[in-house]
Amino acid sequence: MNIIIVDERTNKTKTVAFNGKTVKDVLQTLKINQETVLVVRNNEVLTSNENLNDKDKIELLSVISGG
Repeated sequence: MNIIIVDERTNKTKTVAFNGKTVKDVLQTLKINQETVLVVRNNEVLTSNENLNDKDKIELLSVISGG
């Protein structure tokens, strides 16, 4: 399966091939801590258990906290 990833942190778009099915699987493949990003598809935030489809385009948005 190929997923198109738009990474807001690096301002780059890339296509990633992976064998998983869920958001959690793709984040593990990319070695990204799921607590540090929001994953968005079609302007909707996805949970870690949501399934991805071949050629989905997802955006990785940084979670920023402060006080």
